[in-house]
Amino acid sequence: MSFLQLFLIAVVQGLTEWLPISSSAHVLLASDFMGLVGRDEVLINAASNTGTLIAMLLYFRKDVGAAILGGFELAATPVTKRPLSAGARLALCIIVATPFALIGAVIYESIAPETLWTALRSVYAVAASTILFGALLWWADARGSQSRSEGDMTLRDAFLIGASQLVAVIIPGTSRSGITMTAARALGYERVEAARFAMLIGAPILAAVSLYGLMGLASAPAGGEGATITDGLIVAAIAFVSGYASIGLLMTLVRKMSFLPFVLYRFALGIALLATSPIVAGAIG
Repeated sequence: MSFLQLFLIAVVQGLTEWLPISSSAHVLLASDFMGLVGRDEVLINAASNTGTLIAMLLYFRKDVGAAILGGFELAATPVTKRPLSAGARLALCIIVATPFALIGAVIYESIAPETLWTALRSVYAVAASTILFGALLWWADARGSQSRSEGDMTLRDAFLIGASQLVAVIIPGTSRSGITMTAARALGYERVEAARFAMLIGAPILAAVSLYGLMGLASAPAGGEGATITDGLIVAAIAFVSGYASIGLLMTLVRKMSFLPFVLYRFALGIALLATSPIVAGAIG
């Protein structure tokens, strides 16, 4: 693989992973345009998640540290014995929200038939989901007064936000971060809290995907023509830089304005894909 291919995939992955615009749709289209298919596409995309994961853990290092310490508190003390610290509550909410993305990944990879997998990857399906879930984010973001914070998070809310990830894992173009932010906004959480929690609960699934990608690349035959572990590390490093920048951009924007810029981008992208569908479908088909 050329350095340009690796660079473009890494930048696209890093910029779009945490923004509510669907990294899977962008990386899918970029990979297909550059002719990356099969094993190389899957493993390189998976390895790039290593960089975006590290970027998120570093950006929210205080929250991550509090959740880790809270996890030890949960393990050492029964929940019913005494009031939980803020870190323990955050850890518990993340634990409750986590399984759904992993379940969705298992369903997608092991149960869904090949014909469905192919249909969901089509330009028409990606365009439709990009527009549909953009409209849903718009609705959730605009409705009523939403001022709930992390301290108001209940296990029911964490469960519902986590469950929304099932849709994103199965349907490219949905955006895992986007659908979880949509769910959090619909439940009344302020924009900063919705974005922060959506990113924190993405850590476990990204860690699993990253491990899968790096192990797959590490097991590649020496001297082969496919992607290598070196390619994976290069992609991860570049995705870390672009991912950290995108998180900073997102958190700055949601502190000052609504999610509308991302909604409009999704609409524009979806319409452009549909308008040029014969060309795009031929390119990725």
